[in-house]
Amino acid sequence: MCFALDGGVWLHRHRINGEPMVHLVSADQARLLELGAGLGLEPAWLQYKPLKDPRTGVRVPAWHWDVWGVRLSRLAGTRAAPAPPAPPAPPMTGGRGRAA
Repeated sequence: MCFALDGGVWLHRHRINGEPMVHLVSADQARLLELGAGLGLEPAWLQYKPLKDPRTGVRVPAWHWDVWGVRLSRLAGTRAAPAPPAPPAPPMTGGRGRAA
């Protein structure tokens, strides 16, 4: 949630009446509107709901989309590119700081 409060988009998964759905949550309304346009969501569907920042206890303006059904399937089909592989680890050293 802190990620969303800092301007990122948090994908919060849950179920309602057994149906899978997600909330796409952010304190950055423009970012959510841009994302929603790509998913075919109407701007009027964006919901305002302030969230309490767990770091400060202060309520922060935030918005969310309810996404389910066909739009959820569309969202599930958009996967981020995999992270690049980690660089190789440095060589292990022996007890006296020399390479083993």
